[in-house]
Amino acid sequence: MYRRKLLLVIVAIGLVFGLYFVYLFNKTFFWDNTRFDQEVIYLYIGDGETFESLCAQLTPYLKSVSDFKLAAEKKGYTSRVKPGKYAIEKGSDNNEIINSLRSRNLTVKVTFNNQERLENLAGRVAEQIAPDSLSLLIAFRDADFLSNKGFTQENALSMYLPNTYEFFWNTSTTNFRDKMWKSYRDFWTEERINKANRLGLDTNEVISLAAIVHKETLARDERPRVAGVYVNRLKKRMKLQADPTVIYALKFKYQNFDTVIKRVLYKDLKIKSPFNTYRNRGLPPGPITMPDISAIDAVLNYEKHNYLYFVANPDNPGYHLFAINGRGHAKNKKRYTDWLNRNSVYR
Repeated sequence: MYRRKLLLVIVAIGLVFGLYFVYLFNKTFFWDNTRFDQEVIYLYIGDGETFESLCAQLTPYLKSVSDFKLAAEKKGYTSRVKPGKYAIEKGSDNNEIINSLRSRNLTVKVTFNNQERLENLAGRVAEQIAPDSLSLLIAFRDADFLSNKGFTQENALSMYLPNTYEFFWNTSTTNFRDKMWKSYRDFWTEERINKANRLGLDTNEVISLAAIVHKETLARDERPRVAGVYVNRLKKRMKLQADPTVIYALKFKYQNFDTVIKRVLYKDLKIKSPFNTYRNRGLPPGPITMPDISAIDAVLNYEKHNYLYFVANPDNPGYHLFAINGRGHAKNKKRYTDWLNRNSVYR
């Protein structure tokens, strides 16, 4: 009788411990451990981040950090923290959270356009992926890379085509740069290269011209006509005399690319700069901005005409008045200048 009671007590104690173990096991691994209202939150884990720093980042979003730590230790995750962007869904248990952090590094969309310099591009990209702008800029300006790929410091911006790309958030600076190089090569199909050759330009020169066209007009339907003007001037060995190149030269001289210049003055045309196409014949040594694809294709598919001049059309904002000779241009220019004066646009 005594033995039977003892056995029952032992069994009862074992059952209690067993149930408690099951409770702890399920609580540690399979109970909801999130405490946020959003459907999903995103964690950004940088290079060199430790498990403890990850826990500090997770603390506001977990019901029990200690349970998470215990689960991570049992699953061998504490020494295997990987950088990247990760999603944690509302209602996730520790097992699901750790599985996500271990193997579900997410990609991000990286978008850029209208960047005037590599510095601006690096800053824009750094807002969207882990590397900082200085590290990106160093990679963009790497002399060996540029020389190997046929670029110079002045035209290095040509390689970066405005678009939306997909990267892992923790991608390296060189991986980012190398993917941009691949996109650049893919863009320059045999058909596009042949069109550039017929213009007597290489791919970088096409982009330099497209940058001017891009700055001259935002009207995409007018860009082939504007491009045609510059192609005609190049063929006649005339100076391009493009106001946007003067504006760029002024910004570069004073290192103020945030300034807005609405009117180019005669004194500005004399600024000494390789980018000033009023002083220098031919194309500038590199793009004055990052042209969009429509501007590049506008150059490659320029409108054939006899125009050599154009000026902004005051009666049709965003568009221009075109002329085949200096006399017609002077007449159009007076219309525009009179409009500037009437509207007190002096700079």
